[in-house]
This record gives sequence, structure tokens and C-alpha cells, in this order.
Amino acid sequence: MQPTLSGNTAELTEHLRHSTVSGSRQIIGLVGPPGAGKSTLAGLLTQQLGDESAVVPMDGFHLANAIIAGTPLSERKGAIDTFDIGGYLSLLDRLKRNEEDPIYAPAYRRGLEEPIAASIAIPKSVTYVFTEGNYLLAKQGRWGKVRSYLDEVWFVETPPDIRIPRLIQRHIASGMEPAAAEAWAHGPDETNARYVESTKTFADLIIRWT
Repeated sequence: MQPTLSGNTAELTEHLRHSTVSGSRQIIGLVGPPGAGKSTLAGLLTQQLGDESAVVPMDGFHLANAIIAGTPLSERKGAIDTFDIGGYLSLLDRLKRNEEDPIYAPAYRRGLEEPIAASIAIPKSVTYVFTEGNYLLAKQGRWGKVRSYLDEVWFVETPPDIRIPRLIQRHIASGMEPAAAEAWAHGPDETNARYVESTKTFADLIIRWT
């Protein structure tokens, strides 16, 4: 059974310091269902670690709306096949080798709902790279290669009664009407959440995040 920790960032930072090989870059995956708080946790960890750390979101590899418009993918944006897995693997490989200074990564702009290329700079001096997303532990196709680049993967576990209302508010803040936001959170988001939950057993650590 995997060890479990709370979302206490001081405790998680101490865990990292004890597990880090001196002088080597560590890539830590934060995985969990939509609305679990992965981005928030990653941000809090970088506050603790300062310039030693950076966050690279998997969401920067969403397929652009121009690519999925008019296709069935637009009705389930956020599903595993609506991401550029090849691009994500290439970035993880570059981050792991750490031969460039800096390495640029894409971000995802909520509200615009689009990836923005080369908007995150990761200097060579960064020791801890947090990459967060839904499918880091997936075994499907090329997604199965993601785990080989990650030193640890933490599954962020949040109760549905916190996670789902948070998702609805996120969608509303991004411009959805309340009814559409609720339908999306209980529809495509929950379909993706069930898939992500099925990968939890492959995580190194469970983070109870409330």
C-alpha cells in the first residue's frame, strides 16, 4: 500500500529534500482528477522551494481549439486523446537531460482556454520540476513512457464534494454559463476523473488534499 501524506507543504518539502540525489534534477509528477488541486499544490510547493523549483503543466499540451473544432474531440476536451503526447514526452526528455539553459515550456491560459507556447522558462539551475496533469500514470499508448521521466509521482486525492463545485466555479470563471459548467463538470470531467482514479495504484505517494 502506498504511503499517504497530507497536503502540508512543509512536510512534502522535507520529503523531497530527503529523497533528492545531490546535484541531480528531480522531476516530480502531480497527478489527480480534474479539480483535485494539482496546480494549487504545485504553486505552494514552489513558494516553499523558491528559485530551486519550477512548474510545467501537462495542460500546456492541450490540442489548440483550431485543431479540435468541428470534431468529436471538441465535445470532450481534456480527455487523454486531446493532448499532444509527443510534444510532452519531448519536453520531459529535455528537462531530464538538462543540457539547455533555459528550457522553455508551454502554459495553459484559462479564460482563453488555449496553450501558450514558450511561456515558462526553466533555468538549468532548477533542481525540482513539478509537472502536473491528469494522465501521468496512464499506460495507454505513448502515455506509458511518461513515468520513465519522473522520479516520483504523487496522486492528489480530494473529496468529490470539494472537487466538483471547484470545477464548476472554474468553468464559470472561464466564461461558461452556470448550467453548462455544471453539465461539463458532471459529464466529461467526471468521465476523465474515473479514468484518472483507475491509475492511482501506480503512484508512489498519495496526497490527501482537502
